[in-house]
Amino acid sequence: MSVSGYRGRLRDLLETAGVDVGDEVEVLTGDGRRYLGYLMSRTEYAEEGLITLKLPNGYNVGIALDDRATVRKISEGRAPAFTRGELPPVNPNLPRVALLGTGGTIASRVDYRTGAVRPAMTTEDLLSTVREVAEVANVESEVLLSVYSENMTSREWDAIARAVHDRISKGCEGVVIAHGTDTMAYTAAALSFVLQRPPVPVVLVGAQRSSDRPSSDAATNLLGALLVAGRAPFAEVVVTMHAWHSDDVIAVHRGTRVVKLHTSSRDAFQSVNSRPIAYVKEERVVVRATDLNPRGVTTYSFEPGFDDRVALLKFVPGMRGDILQLLAEQGYRGFVLEGTGLGHVASSWIPVIKRLTGDGAFIGMCSQCRFGRVNMSVYYNGRDLMAAGVTPLDDMLPEVAYVKLSWALHRANEPERLKQVMLTPIAGEVGERSMPVRPNWGGE
Repeated sequence: MSVSGYRGRLRDLLETAGVDVGDEVEVLTGDGRRYLGYLMSRTEYAEEGLITLKLPNGYNVGIALDDRATVRKISEGRAPAFTRGELPPVNPNLPRVALLGTGGTIASRVDYRTGAVRPAMTTEDLLSTVREVAEVANVESEVLLSVYSENMTSREWDAIARAVHDRISKGCEGVVIAHGTDTMAYTAAALSFVLQRPPVPVVLVGAQRSSDRPSSDAATNLLGALLVAGRAPFAEVVVTMHAWHSDDVIAVHRGTRVVKLHTSSRDAFQSVNSRPIAYVKEERVVVRATDLNPRGVTTYSFEPGFDDRVALLKFVPGMRGDILQLLAEQGYRGFVLEGTGLGHVASSWIPVIKRLTGDGAFIGMCSQCRFGRVNMSVYYNGRDLMAAGVTPLDDMLPEVAYVKLSWALHRANEPERLKQVMLTPIAGEVGERSMPVRPNWGGE
């Protein structure tokens, strides 16, 4: 018996009637109303006392049952479940692309226990639902992880990077990583510093809506990612997602220049202080940038390893600087500050900053403004902060600076060396100029 989500008296009623999820049932309410339909799961956190049926017309209905209500089983059914179809045929003439699954919405389905979305599909499941991949690439799939992206840590970044390096070493012509969107930009930045000048594209892809929903963007995003991995003339770590609401354009963002700017929109990911380096339109990869690492480059360098003794802090009015001291007492050795405007925090922070940098801690400054770059020489507060040991990080995104500092601290403990690593461009994380950039859209 599996009356998922039903509790208490209602569960007892269903079990007594011998009813299971998916069975066709007749429900008679205490006031004489009669309903025919298929019993559906209820979410664990749903209101008690309601039974959910799928009616013959396809609509779902919730029915409140009192003590006089009855339930009768008409016929046995089968609970809804995902059944994987045949995998697309292998075409050895197509590019060989590895697809690594790490979880996230793109490989998720609605969980009828809670009503939420959970990682459920394997990479092979995903491929079986997107038949067009057979015309794009010869895909080798593997589930590497199955976690929500908010649970990602530097350990997972390192594991993903090592798996990608392994696929590159084995001759794959591109690698796609199916990833949850919430922290995908962080993972993209991490891979950008570990997989320096890769010989093939490394493409992170996700979805804003799970694969079992009619409005899902999973299939379109996955197909675009595979096209980039197999056909793009460049070889960089990128994020590939919808360029706008429609399915007709997919944007390709550099891994150190992309941010998730919307909680749920299909075009949630945008390039900041930069434009997308390419688009996917009508199954073609249209390159927009010129400063790209070419496919097949022979200067590839694999540089794994992170140090978790770093923190990213957003300054707000009234925030006290002793928070830095408290973190330092917990062993933190690196800090990225999201300052206001051109790169400022309250002057009251300066004594703490000076003490920590004097003890060898690294403190870098980014702006909490999404566009532009820090310039700490304009106002006296910025000059005082630099004199206290703060390092301006130009137009580096705060999230990227945090990841880079974690990566840099693993290989450079001496303050001046650490500063040198942080200020040396590695994967396009620092731009030469900040130009006005209008929002991305599919008509470019």
